[in-house]
Amino acid sequence: MIIRKLFKFENAHIVRGCSSIKCRSSIHGHSYKVELLFESNFLDNGQMVYDFGLMKQNMKALVESFDHAVALWNGDDEAYLHDMKKHSHRWVELPVSPSAEQFSRVIFVMIDRLLQLTNSVNGEKEVRLHSVIVHETDTGYAQAFGQDAYSKNMGYINLEDIIFSDEVVNGWADKELWNKIKIGESFINPKEV
Repeated sequence: MIIRKLFKFENAHIVRGCSSIKCRSSIHGHSYKVELLFESNFLDNGQMVYDFGLMKQNMKALVESFDHAVALWNGDDEAYLHDMKKHSHRWVELPVSPSAEQFSRVIFVMIDRLLQLTNSVNGEKEVRLHSVIVHETDTGYAQAFGQDAYSKNMGYINLEDIIFSDEVVNGWADKELWNKIKIGESFINPKEV
């Protein structure tokens, strides 16, 4: 069975090297919709694959880290990166260009890692991240599966290379969330949400 949780965020970026002159040369924004799809052949004690309420915690915090932020590619021009960080309190630096395709891969890697580190307490069993869909516009989206997220052909995504601004981190209930994910610290789902 597959379940889906939808999140939304507003984000600005430049996608260097793309075909569209506007997109590769001017900062612009989108109203993104992100779908996280989970799968399992089992149901928990509440006869659910995974309680949607559990996703309102750390998963929501990670996805919403991109909200009202500038997404930056660490391979971009140094002066541009410096100026964006200087003039925007909310930014996320990525090891890949912030296209819809790469956003879907980055979010997949982040959420997959969090899910792997989460110890369930309500009988959840073999819950896997099926895919991540990132809608950049009403008519265009990218969908990443595990083989895409971890594909070196599409650009390797190292968690250490994803950097959140202090303002983003300060918005999290757990200020150590990203550090815990990077070092592999376990999370425990609450008994009640």
